[in-house]
Amino acid sequence: MNKQFIKQNYRWLIWAVMAVAYIVVFFHRMAAGVVKDDLVQTFGISSATFANIGAAYFYAYMVMQIPAGILADTLGARKTVTYGTLLAGIGSVIFGLAPGVEYAFLGRTLVGLGVSVTFICILKILSEWFPPQRFGSMTGLTSLVGNLGSVMAQTPLALMVAAFTWRYTFISIGLVTLIVAIFCYVIIRDHPSELNTDKMQQSTEQKVKPETPSPWASVIQALKNWKTWPAVIIITGFMGSYICFSGTWGISYLTDIYGISKEGAANYTLVSTIGFMLGSFLIGVFSDRIHSRKKPMLIFGLLYLATWGILVFYNGGKPPLNILYPLLFTMGFCAGTYFLTFAAVKEVNHPQTAGTSTAVVNTGGFLGAAVLPALMGAYLDQAASTIPLVTVYQNSFMYPFIAVLISTVFILFVKETTCRNIWKSPNENN
Repeated sequence: MNKQFIKQNYRWLIWAVMAVAYIVVFFHRMAAGVVKDDLVQTFGISSATFANIGAAYFYAYMVMQIPAGILADTLGARKTVTYGTLLAGIGSVIFGLAPGVEYAFLGRTLVGLGVSVTFICILKILSEWFPPQRFGSMTGLTSLVGNLGSVMAQTPLALMVAAFTWRYTFISIGLVTLIVAIFCYVIIRDHPSELNTDKMQQSTEQKVKPETPSPWASVIQALKNWKTWPAVIIITGFMGSYICFSGTWGISYLTDIYGISKEGAANYTLVSTIGFMLGSFLIGVFSDRIHSRKKPMLIFGLLYLATWGILVFYNGGKPPLNILYPLLFTMGFCAGTYFLTFAAVKEVNHPQTAGTSTAVVNTGGFLGAAVLPALMGAYLDQAASTIPLVTVYQNSFMYPFIAVLISTVFILFVKETTCRNIWKSPNENN
């Protein structure tokens, strides 16, 4: 094969390896909801404790977002994602071997710390290797592929756990994660210049290289930029609410309220995941095609709010079973709009600090993903014995509904970029 051909297409090989690493991220992210009953039975824990085990992943992920951005901008995506994936593999093995709930917390925390760097590193790679006008589409494509991990963490995971027990399943997942880390180190390159492909280098955003601020100056700059904050608030509500249903409480809600099996309930959350996969990609493509970030966010954000409204208010919090498939598919599809927040924030901040600015936004997403399910768990423990269970779930789903409502309002404050970087130095005239 022609060496020049290999060089010109190497970006796709790098993306493919990182996409596989992202599949691992999503699998770990969504897996806790499927093994809830197994964990409760094994460790004798409450709903709140289970929610906190799940939240340990998200708190670790959240805390690591700004450090992950700094590492991606300084150490480089290759080393950062390799070390992180190794740590996640070790954490999964510890989780599978956990003799007590403390070790389960430790395992989930290590997994969260490890995989926390992957998506930010992917965004950094996209900004280095692909043209800026394809950033929304490539981000969505990455989500589409990465969410195969979510698909595997639904019905397939439930079947694996039933066949091999949850312990052996998570030990095996950890070993696979360690193998993925090796591939990351061998294949990923941080910048096209490492392959001496001038043509590729010229096709990226890095054609013009303004002076890069220091790591912590990059963080401060992004935080001080008011255009960053609407994206942070939007992803907090949208991502947190999506995780509430698809990743934590959806299966329990379906089994408790509709009386269907865990495997059957996993099929419903799987439909939501498939919707999310398609939505994150197609909404990204739509955004790039119409050269707008704000309009798609507003359209699909309002639809997303409507799906939560139906889930909470229609028929006393128990929509008919025959509308759940289309409802949950639409919910997942529209939730995918939160991926546009990464493009929106990258385009209003310094072009050389894509890792740091997108990490600031991602911190908000994982704050929502950690806090909202935990709030629901605390309420479920408190109210489950005092009022009908359907009312308990209806009331608990008010937390994500209100979060989505607030996030939708903040779409109005997003700065339209027309899919190009509009950042200006403070010394320039606005």
